[in-house]
Amino acid sequence: MIYLQLYWEFFKTGLFAVGGGMATIPFLREISLRTGWFTPAMLADMIAVSESTPGPIGVNMATYVGYTVGGVPGAVVATLGIVSPCIVIILIIASFLDAFRSSPTVDRAFYGIRPASTALIASAGLGVMRLCLVDEAALAAGAGILSVIRLPQILLLAAIWVMTNLVKPLKKLHPLVFIAFSAAVGILLSM
Repeated sequence: MIYLQLYWEFFKTGLFAVGGGMATIPFLREISLRTGWFTPAMLADMIAVSESTPGPIGVNMATYVGYTVGGVPGAVVATLGIVSPCIVIILIIASFLDAFRSSPTVDRAFYGIRPASTALIASAGLGVMRLCLVDEAALAAGAGILSVIRLPQILLLAAIWVMTNLVKPLKKLHPLVFIAFSAAVGILLSM
């Protein structure tokens, strides 16, 4: 039964997460709250792992959750769940592509989808920022602002922003350098 639920949850995510992998994050947060399969902290870890591994972010996160919930079969089922809608939709679109290739209505529909996709990605970005920079437990407990904000993470964010935007020699470095730098700082801070 868990495999059917995994497939269904990720099928819905794949069906409605228009805009790529980051657009799946609001859906994953909803799955977390509804099913309890993973915590918000685990979601932050999933995002970090999915960003740093090859492949589509949404598929990586589905595989991660599936493996956590149901082992290797769960990973396969969740992955199939998230990619199934894409496969079906692409097959349908491909069969009608010639007839609608130059349709102004189709152009307008895709033009209308862009703001929704942008909003989903912006929502995901803000959610990730909140997960990283705000201590949810302290916020729920009504703690003071200094207890709620995660100062080391904010300082790391500011340092990386300065390095990538203001220091000319560093602007040319590959993004993996900054990912590795952030990972090293995170490891040092956790010790």
